[in-house]
Amino acid sequence: MTTYLIVPGLGNSGKDHWQTYFENSGSNFYRIEQQEWEKPSCEDWIETIDKKVSEFDLSSIVLIGHSLGCLTIAHWASKYKKQIKGALLVAPSDLEAPQYTFPATDFAPIPLEKINFPTIVVTSADDVWVSLERAAFFAESWGSELINIGNAGHINASSGHTRWDEGLEILKTL
Repeated sequence: MTTYLIVPGLGNSGKDHWQTYFENSGSNFYRIEQQEWEKPSCEDWIETIDKKVSEFDLSSIVLIGHSLGCLTIAHWASKYKKQIKGALLVAPSDLEAPQYTFPATDFAPIPLEKINFPTIVVTSADDVWVSLERAAFFAESWGSELINIGNAGHINASSGHTRWDEGLEILKTL
């Protein structure tokens, strides 16, 4: 059975977020809980992922990242080089863009090496935190399939992505 590990972004994902909907959709979904959600340290976040991943058979794991969680997965993959089943990377924030002014330590530069497991980047044409061009650049660099779901904002609760069945269908393709 596949083990799904949910990797939220800055501030965690609230009760109306699609990641929470995913988490509540089956007993094989687990949220990775970070110690510091508001002023994250990349090193702390990737270590937390690695500790959680070590609890399961690597071949069964699919990581589900949103926003800064996607970049955390890219950093984790770059540092630990572990082979897992795959990752769904939804709305990866471009923290190198001038509008990204949140306190996040050591997430830049964004890793641009190929990720050694299957990945899908899901993006939106009008996400304020990552341009379509940058999302496509990340996907190409990481060796990911790119799916543009149109004008969907940051693909979060604020943009209406609460019960996101389309996302669950995309997840099944990993």
